[in-house]
Amino acid sequence: MDQLAVLAVDPAAWVALITLIAMELVLGIDNLIFISILTNKLPEQDRARARRIGIGLALFLRLALLGTVSWMVQLTTPIFHAFGHGFSWRDLILLAGGLFLVWKATKEIHHHVDPDPNPDMFEAKVTQTFAAVIGQILLLDMVFSIDSIITAVGMTEHVPIMFIAVIVTVALMMLAADPLANFINKNPTIVMLALGFLLIIGTTLIAEAFGAHVPKGYIYAAMAFSAGIEALNMFARRAKKKKAGG
Repeated sequence: MDQLAVLAVDPAAWVALITLIAMELVLGIDNLIFISILTNKLPEQDRARARRIGIGLALFLRLALLGTVSWMVQLTTPIFHAFGHGFSWRDLILLAGGLFLVWKATKEIHHHVDPDPNPDMFEAKVTQTFAAVIGQILLLDMVFSIDSIITAVGMTEHVPIMFIAVIVTVALMMLAADPLANFINKNPTIVMLALGFLLIIGTTLIAEAFGAHVPKGYIYAAMAFSAGIEALNMFARRAKKKKAGG
């Protein structure tokens, strides 16, 4: 409590908190897109509950990881070398998460473009169970959490600030999850764009695992540009419908 009181009157602490919240929100966009696509495959009556449970459990996961922050920092220590690069546990986690995202996005794109979505090489059964969706949400959130927490350690040494930033960010994600998922569900072309985003994010995680740093600003700028073009296409389609109806 004394530490929180000191931080409350420290301008640098407030700057660090605001910066961390902004960073977590930007990184949270990836998670929300993934959660929206996953939960929209469930029966409509289960979607909102799956999002709340998935994001709620993700909060506890992140807080638990923050409790082991000193151990997590050690995850950046190389444990073996290959291809001229020292791989740490963080690299291996990013690699696994990136491969999973690329596989998942590719599988979903395949099912969207296949006019006859029968069982295929990607999956024997296309339907998703409630538990499977929650498990996949937690799996990807762990990957994103470890990366963001290690980044946060380099921004501030105050663990209480990290806790507050995570709680605020997850609360905002909870509020944005349903509107974003409903928007994606109502606009089929957005689904393909979102899956393209997941492919980019997965590829970036794989590159990071091999030591190739990709500035996040470039990734999010490309995503924002693509989203802007799609927004113009949506406005154009609406204008054509109004003209045809008139």
